[in-house]
Amino acid sequence: MRLIKQHGRKYNETDYYKYIVVIPNKLIEKLGWKGGEDLEGEVKNNKLIIERDD
Repeated sequence: MRLIKQHGRKYNETDYYKYIVVIPNKLIEKLGWKGGEDLEGEVKNNKLIIERDD
């Protein structure tokens, strides 16, 4: 997996960034996820947990 940092915008003198997590196809297929689905994330024990937002 890879974490990508992208410049989103600049407002006044502040730069804002967005982050994209690239997840391998084999993991997406195992989870049964499809592109465009809404996901939820939370941090537990210093780990990021991502789940489908049902």
